[in-house]
Amino acid sequence: MGGDRAPKVAVDGALLAAKELGVQIALVGQKEALEKELARHSGKPPSLEVVCASQVITMDESPSSALKKKDSSMKVAFELMKQGEAQAIVSAGNSGAMMATGMFVLGKLPRVDRPAILVVVPTLGKGTVISDAGANVDCKPRHLLQFGLMGSIYAERVLCIPQPRVGVLSNGEEEGKGNDLTRAASEQLSSTALNYIGYVEGRDIFSKSVDVVVCDGFTGNVALKTMEGLAAFVVEVLKEGFQQSVLSRLGYLLSRKSLLLAYARVDHTEYGGAPLLGLDGVAIIAHGGSDPKAIKNAIRVAREAVAHDVNRHIVEGLEGLGEVAEEGENKISRGIWQQLKSKIGALGEKQSPDQKGRESKSGGKG
Repeated sequence: MGGDRAPKVAVDGALLAAKELGVQIALVGQKEALEKELARHSGKPPSLEVVCASQVITMDESPSSALKKKDSSMKVAFELMKQGEAQAIVSAGNSGAMMATGMFVLGKLPRVDRPAILVVVPTLGKGTVISDAGANVDCKPRHLLQFGLMGSIYAERVLCIPQPRVGVLSNGEEEGKGNDLTRAASEQLSSTALNYIGYVEGRDIFSKSVDVVVCDGFTGNVALKTMEGLAAFVVEVLKEGFQQSVLSRLGYLLSRKSLLLAYARVDHTEYGGAPLLGLDGVAIIAHGGSDPKAIKNAIRVAREAVAHDVNRHIVEGLEGLGEVAEEGENKISRGIWQQLKSKIGALGEKQSPDQKGRESKSGGKG
């Protein structure tokens, strides 16, 4: 029931998935609205059923308010998963409510501090994974460490990238760049078995130099929205360019096939949705403006996450990271304490008689 054009788009996309992907679909929502949309099509396929939920979570609703709705389509869907009647959930609705409801109903995987939104960005290669893309605004180094591991496992298992290269998003590639969070996270990541390559910049996301970009949710979401805006801008500029003259229109007709192939490569609808990794289940967040093809591909992403058993690999991977994260945090704390002790010691040092005499003659330290 979520999304800019719900429930029409969700129903159309689900029917496409049932037909093309061979998956069983449960449409969860208000019965009348769903059956009205299904009536526009020639019969309901046997692999699709309707599960009733009386309440709807709006796109602008707060997560706390969403949790109060006991019979929302989102909560009912997560309950189906908890009961073993569904293997994955796809929603184009409120992403904050999706995360809060998933956490409330399913909980987190063992050793996961915070689930992360993972987005695959189209690139010259197989795509670059961004983790986290908006779930966590304020993070600690160990959170970024976990985001890196979850992103690496997804890239390896689902995108079929052997030994994914993991980098921390920063304002420069040099070791001295970044802030306290990125420096601490970089130190911890370098102590793991991940293929960590150090700092990467925003421009590296589209190159073939990195496969998994790690960042806090605030930075990741700003980067993602900037990319979306840039992509829309480029499309409009090209449209204007091809409409300048008869020759430019002719040029478009001659190159139309190649242009469509290039557009398909960067079309966000081809990539479906963003997995919410770290939940004790498979949840895919589709864009609020998704069309039926995007919904179908979000369901494909959900099917792939289940087929590749991503969550089991995350649990196994995190078992080996627990000690690294704890040691890293303790090391940072000890370093800060040592600096503080040295400053306190310097302030408390007694001055020698010669020093006092020199200062009194010169009128003090100035």
